[in-house]
Amino acid sequence: MNFTKTTEQDSKYNHLEKMSVSDLLLNINNEDKTVPLAVEKSLPQIESLTQQIINKLKQGGRLFYIGAGTSGRLGVLDASECPPTFGVPHELVVGIIAGGDIAIREAVEFAEDSKNQGWIDLQSHQVSEKDVVVGIAASGTTPYVISALEKCNENNIITGCITCNKNSPLSHVSKFPIEVVVGPEFVTGSSRMKAGTAQKLVLNMISTATMIQLGKIKGNKMIDMQLSNKKLVERGEKMLVKELNINVSEASELLVQFGNVRNAIKNYKK
Repeated sequence: MNFTKTTEQDSKYNHLEKMSVSDLLLNINNEDKTVPLAVEKSLPQIESLTQQIINKLKQGGRLFYIGAGTSGRLGVLDASECPPTFGVPHELVVGIIAGGDIAIREAVEFAEDSKNQGWIDLQSHQVSEKDVVVGIAASGTTPYVISALEKCNENNIITGCITCNKNSPLSHVSKFPIEVVVGPEFVTGSSRMKAGTAQKLVLNMISTATMIQLGKIKGNKMIDMQLSNKKLVERGEKMLVKELNINVSEASELLVQFGNVRNAIKNYKK
């Protein structure tokens, strides 16, 4: 297996401490511009994994993200945004991070090095062959993630990954790998930067495309969103005004009565 850890290669820039703030921001931005192009090259891989996820969720399965550090946090973020955005149960998309919930805010030393805790964490959610497990690791070498996917494979669970190195150990154990090679970071080895951005873009694509395919969007509107604040209530009212050709007062009453936009549309009687 020919594996080069490009995420750890030296930055193309040197003497960063001597750069002006203007130059720092310009050069970081120039590097960031390359990320969507790297993602584009991986679209066939993203499509393959996303289709597997859609199929399993349509059959009653769940989607798990598992990672450590920045990668784990990004998985937790994407999972946590699915219920309010698409009105799905919290257990449909689950984010698991090495070290547990405390690791979302604070680094937990050596949590990513465990070779058995990942599978233990998945088992606590009764993971099964009905589900899909996606490992997220910029380097593609995180033991916590790799070992978890190995156990998933042994238990006939579909596995995928999002990594930023080609032919990594994580890709090797994933049935549906996604490899977005963004190259060296602006600050050498700081994979929270371009690699993290790439992972966030891919996660957005996976979850959004999946939820659209599950019928959680009408036209281009989030009709199943949770009305958890004033902004979202107002957005829901605007959707109803446009969809049903009614005024804001009527829309407001419908939302109070039926709880969300979908139900309001479904039960509206002229």
